[in-house]
Amino acid sequence: MKYVTKLAATLLVMLLLSTPVLAGDINLSAAASMKDAINELSDNFAQKHPGVKLLKNYGASGALAKQIENGAPADIFISANLEWMDYLKNKKLVDVTSIGTFSFNTLVFAGEPGKASSMQDLLKLERIAIGSPKSVPAGEYASEALNKAGLEKQLEKKLVMAKDVRACLMYAERGEVDGAFVYRTDALQAKKAKILFTVPQGLYPRVTYPMALTITGAKSKDAVAFYTYLHSKEAKTVLTKYGFTTL
Repeated sequence: MKYVTKLAATLLVMLLLSTPVLAGDINLSAAASMKDAINELSDNFAQKHPGVKLLKNYGASGALAKQIENGAPADIFISANLEWMDYLKNKKLVDVTSIGTFSFNTLVFAGEPGKASSMQDLLKLERIAIGSPKSVPAGEYASEALNKAGLEKQLEKKLVMAKDVRACLMYAERGEVDGAFVYRTDALQAKKAKILFTVPQGLYPRVTYPMALTITGAKSKDAVAFYTYLHSKEAKTVLTKYGFTTL
């Protein structure tokens, strides 16, 4: 299974590398939880800049960082935690001067109404979705919260690992788990799953989304223009609309 996973990752990178980068193309790698907001922001930007095409790649921050490290085209990177931005910074793959805070989020537990109303109620559940802590920031935040709440050992056999935070939400939506640790912004987009409780902030670090231009992106006027737009008042209004908070 590990061989298949590594092979799939290698093929993905090869595909990305073989895709021609055209003038006016902006390659954006962003945390899966940013998908709805970034889609709207990129559409707004494209309307004002005809001829510019945004190629979006969503996924777990760790997976995206590894793809960039392996040569996948990326002009802008938006992570769901500081760790993976620091990772690329240490690899000298992002423009250090462009690193800054894009937005903030909140960790919640979502699922079928009535299933739980606090961290302690999780002990009564059978299956709980969580992003893989090794590559999914939401999973890392959730794991730390469970650890600080003293529940990690008691719940470890009930945890269902997901490839990213959107997969966690999907499991909850389908009823395949009793609930899932997701971001508030994801839960607000859910059709069936509801926010059952907000994870106490004292149990995990504040969910921070850093953003930066890659070394390649810093040399692209279109990428720089989009990066600048993402810091605009209009962009902050869109982020707020989707439940994010900004500076």
